[in-house]
Amino acid sequence: MRVLAIDTTGLACSVALADFSQGGAQESVLGHIVEPMQRGHAEALMPMIDRLFSGAAAAPASLDRVAVVVGPGSFTGLRVGVAAARGLALALSIPAVAVTVFEAIREAAASDGPLMIALDAKRDEIYAQAFDAAGEPVFPPCAVAVAEAAGFVPTGARIVGSAAMLLGVDVAPQVLPLDPRAVARVGARRDPADAPPRPLYLRKPDAKLQHHVAIARAR
Repeated sequence: MRVLAIDTTGLACSVALADFSQGGAQESVLGHIVEPMQRGHAEALMPMIDRLFSGAAAAPASLDRVAVVVGPGSFTGLRVGVAAARGLALALSIPAVAVTVFEAIREAAASDGPLMIALDAKRDEIYAQAFDAAGEPVFPPCAVAVAEAAGFVPTGARIVGSAAMLLGVDVAPQVLPLDPRAVARVGARRDPADAPPRPLYLRKPDAKLQHHVAIARAR
């Protein structure tokens, strides 16, 4: 199975191309690109995918699946990735599957014990999800107040992420930007029927409609 992985949810635009055999047990990474950026994911993504395929001497027609990170993250950024994944999947008649930021971090961490992922969501909130020693979710992805987050940490869990220090961790390993190769590995194992590529929003957008502002109608 050949998988294209896409991540546009954060402060980087990332892609990877990997081959998997024997049910995903053996992985061959054909290439990956991670480019830090605060904005401009929409303009950067497709040229980056072109460079990825050129460097791997591969063609989009060789793909079997697209794996895309669906959040949480930048509202604009994650929609860019989801739209691109859906478009490629439709054009190539292949499935597109969703991977969350938490699943990608858990995959890259290769932890042999319980893991709590805590990401700074600003406004005194944390995006969080925990996994047990077998890698299974302890609870669904959520946004939780910093003051309440300690109660979500499983006993004995290692805490990683940009909000780890808010939970009393002195030094936490860097987990962002995501490793697109980890995204590809999770995507290769996913059942497309159970993981449609829909954005994962854990709270409402900051922008709000200004209902009190009226625009004069053109006559």
